[in-house]
Parts: sequence; C-alpha cells; structure tokens
Amino acid sequence: MKLEFINSQTNGVFSVGNEREMLTHLGILRESTINSIVFNFGEDQIAIIDEVCYTFPGNTVLPLMANQNFRSEHPEQLMAWQFNREFYCIVDHDAEVGCVGFLFYGINNPMFIDLSEQDITNIKLTERFCKNDMQVKDRMQNEMLRTLLKRIIISVTRLAREQTTDSNLLTEDKLDLVRKFNLMLEFNFKTEHEVRFYAGALNKSPKTLSNTFALLKFPSPSKLIQNRIILEAKRYLNYTDRSAKEIAYMLGFVSPAHFSRFFRQHTGENISFFRSGTTSTKNN
Repeated sequence: MKLEFINSQTNGVFSVGNEREMLTHLGILRESTINSIVFNFGEDQIAIIDEVCYTFPGNTVLPLMANQNFRSEHPEQLMAWQFNREFYCIVDHDAEVGCVGFLFYGINNPMFIDLSEQDITNIKLTERFCKNDMQVKDRMQNEMLRTLLKRIIISVTRLAREQTTDSNLLTEDKLDLVRKFNLMLEFNFKTEHEVRFYAGALNKSPKTLSNTFALLKFPSPSKLIQNRIILEAKRYLNYTDRSAKEIAYMLGFVSPAHFSRFFRQHTGENISFFRSGTTSTKNN
C-alpha cells in the first residue's frame, strides 16, 4: 500500500505506506531528500542501517534521515511516513516541531522509540485522517497533510524526549544547545574537526559545551565529531568505489595517512580490512 501526494508547484512529496521501495533507503547511493518515520506495530525484526544489524522491536518507531542506508527483514510489516524538504523542511520549520538535532540529526541514532497502546491508537487515528485527506483534491489538501505530518513528528519527538534522559536534566535551554550543536555538526563535520569551532559558533567555551553534554550523560562533543566522521567514512567505503585517498580529502583530512590513522584509532581496523569485511551486528 502506498498513498502519495505530490505538489506540482513546489515538487513537495509526502507519502504513507509500506511498499518495499519506501522501506529501502539507499542513503548516499541516491540523491534524495526523503526523510522517513517508520513504525513497527508488529513483531521484532532485523533492520540493517548503514551495514549494522539492529533489532527493530515491535511497537516502536524509528526516524530515518535521507542519508541513512536502510533495509529490513519484513518491510511489509512496517509503515512509513515519508516527506522531502520541499513538502516540509524540518530545519526551516524547527520552531514548529523542535525535532532537528534530536529526532533527526540527533545523538542517539538510530533511535528506536517505544510506543504504548494509547500511542499506537493515536497514531493509527492520525493515519486514518491522512488516508481520508489523500482523497480530497482541493487547495487545502497540501496544508491539511502537512498538519497531520507535523502532528506525527511532534508526537514522536515528545516520546523520544521522555525516553532519552531525565526530564529534570533535559531543560529547554540545554536541549536547544544540544540540538544546535548536532545540526551544526551535520553541516560542518567534513571541514571542522575541533570542538572549539562549534563552541565558538554557539558562544560557549569548549569546557562549558563538554560539561553540558556530560551532565546529560551524552557522549562528549569531541566523541560526537569523531563518530560522525567515521560514520561518513564507512558509508563511502561500504557503498562507493572511492579510494581511501579520495575519501580522506572529502572528509577534510590533510593527507590520506592522517585519515588512515584516524580510522584505525577509532574503529580498531585498517581501511582495507574494513572494506573487505561483512555487516556488523548490534542489538537494541
């Protein structure tokens, strides 16, 4: 099943369904701006995200960015809400939904968010409204569907915040700082590898930034920078035939040797061994 709305004036695309092509993200292999919110209302199953195997538990939801490679064991048992930035740009409309740098581009990635029976009932009710409005072809259709999508994003963001850390610690100002850092990291990690750049841009000292992340029991900013660089390196190694030299310069390293040392230090493997390896496993 796939229900799709396309705005011919803006090229905005919004769809709800469980067809296999919807539930197979090609990540960097395809120029795409399609983000997904994937619901598993059934049994546990295996999901592979950027060549790492995870348990996708039943009664959970998984947010996915366009640049993540994703496939699952039983896609027909999942349900995806998908949208591109032309339909709804989460960065431009962050004041409305507050998901950027947390639900999307966040620290806990991938994030499997638990759903209660009441959560599932509410989501399926919204899905029913969406199916109805997919059939109403008038000038209000675009805005009605955007409103329903925003409802889903806000609901999932609220659940994620409740389940991530102590709500007494995760105050609005601290959450905003973390989210701004995460978004800034996503747009700058290929050229800026030092905490001081991000701290300065956020008008904080590196120590203040690190202390905030430590208080919230999140990985340190320096670790997050390293993780993001490694993730992108692995994507290029897994899904493209680019040489280590090409990848090194794409990721802002001064030399291939520097990149090789960095990769070995943070993965425990050399690049050639990693490239010839197999999918790793991680249970959640």
